[in-house]
Amino acid sequence: MSYLLRLVVPDRPGILGAVATALGTAGIDILSLDVLERGNGVAVDDVVVDLPPGRLPDRLITAAQAVPGVSVESLRPFAGPLDTHRELELLDGLARAAEGTSAKLLAAELPRVLHSGWAAVLSPAQDPTDGGRPWVVSAASDAAPTFDGLTLPWMPLTGPCLLPSEDPWVPERWQEMAIEMMAAPYGRPGCAVVLGRSGGPPFRRSELLRLAHLTGIATTVASLPPA
Repeated sequence: MSYLLRLVVPDRPGILGAVATALGTAGIDILSLDVLERGNGVAVDDVVVDLPPGRLPDRLITAAQAVPGVSVESLRPFAGPLDTHRELELLDGLARAAEGTSAKLLAAELPRVLHSGWAAVLSPAQDPTDGGRPWVVSAASDAAPTFDGLTLPWMPLTGPCLLPSEDPWVPERWQEMAIEMMAAPYGRPGCAVVLGRSGGPPFRRSELLRLAHLTGIATTVASLPPA
């Protein structure tokens, strides 16, 4: 079974080799690695690993933290497909998408690109007096929770933002699930993409900047004439 391991490691030469050796010694294969952040002498890495049958996930934590200075920020199952050109494939798909399907494609593909659990695209309501909300969910991935009945004080977005699970607007059931979220503008004015994952870890600023950069490019690509 595959897992996504988020590590905080000392930012020095050889540390990733030491982690790879420790995991390999424990019979754990590294499938991919993304460097999220570097600064103040540390780096934050997302590592997708394959745990052999019969091994407990705790073994991952023990093996990684056996390397001096390495700590595990989070560990969660990973079921998405692996590839090294996720962003490029998404942008290519948007460029080829039929009119009116870009939001659905973005919601479906962003979770695998940014290692989140779900995504939803919010758009301005045609008639805000119908239902009492100035926005509607125009597209959502399979695992996205319902936004029905919620008041979103951060809509409309003026820029990308982190949406921690303890924010006052977050429903109690979402807080119990520790749903962490981030959002960025996308498409026409008033539209936004929201990404979330249950159980953490909280999204980091580097992930938010990556989302904002990607949605900015996606907005441009989606407006181009079909290829």
